[in-house]
Amino acid sequence: MNGDTDWQTAAGRYLGRVPVFGPEDGETVIEPLGEGFGWWAGGCSALYDAASGRFYLYYRLRKPRELGRGVDCRIAASEDGRHFEDIWSATKEDIDTQSMEKACLFKVAEGLWRLYLSFVDGDGRWCIEMVEAEQPDGFEVRRRVPILNADDCGAEGVKDPVIYNIGGLLHMFVSYAPKPASVDAEAEEEMHATGDVYNTGIVKSHSGLATSSNGMEWSWQGDILSPPDKGWDQYCTRLNSVLWRPPVYIGFYDGSAGVEDNYEEKAGMCVSHDLRRWERVTLDGPFVVSPHATRTIRYIEVVARETHLHYFYEWTRPDGSHELRTTAVALD
Repeated sequence: MNGDTDWQTAAGRYLGRVPVFGPEDGETVIEPLGEGFGWWAGGCSALYDAASGRFYLYYRLRKPRELGRGVDCRIAASEDGRHFEDIWSATKEDIDTQSMEKACLFKVAEGLWRLYLSFVDGDGRWCIEMVEAEQPDGFEVRRRVPILNADDCGAEGVKDPVIYNIGGLLHMFVSYAPKPASVDAEAEEEMHATGDVYNTGIVKSHSGLATSSNGMEWSWQGDILSPPDKGWDQYCTRLNSVLWRPPVYIGFYDGSAGVEDNYEEKAGMCVSHDLRRWERVTLDGPFVVSPHATRTIRYIEVVARETHLHYFYEWTRPDGSHELRTTAVALD
């Protein structure tokens, strides 16, 4: 793929017709708890449950680092995909963690739901654990079980799970931080001193894949999308959601050029034929940005229905905080 300056030209050439959203088309779903940098509502996971006729939305609320970081996670329900009411919540004290991040809400079958949580473990590294419930308002986080940790991936951290059932095989896409080739003693201590290795600049944020037949035992498949050597996404390529548009899978990922843009990533697009090798389409810059402050749009989640694609995403407000928004785009 060569670099097109117009992302729509590139998307049209390689992906066919991909209905995406404009930067200001959406409406607010969840507001942050405060104003200014570090106050965020987002890191979402969304799905539509045909049995109940409802949308379900997981999201995370964050405060500035000095006030507690990721302090609260919630699940909300909606009849129309626009107006949500909270039905479940858990605090970082409930999970006994420094901070919580994006999770994946997943329906296994009638009467069985799972929530794959990512949070900072006791060793200061990000990990993924899972809890089951009969309904999405019934999760008891004290009953969670380990699913994937940094050592399982040969990494310094793993988080932000996104899970799809494809042909009967569960695919879990994650953000992971590969171990650096060599670090001195000072850097080794610094990596996990603050409970967020991604914000140190010592490692980069890659996307990896794990697979499972039952959602309990996972097999690590390795790296699927790495930051390039240069460009707007040379520090982070974090895959957030996947959409099947024959003959390819379309991925929406977060990208950043350096550690200074950690927490303020922009939205990129990539494409794959096999879910294991992904090629970036947005080579010269993000395909959509907020008009405000740091211009961030990140953690894009797309829910495909018969007539529309429902996008959920975190974006920067004029005061520098992040809100969770949604927009629906019609399918031709």
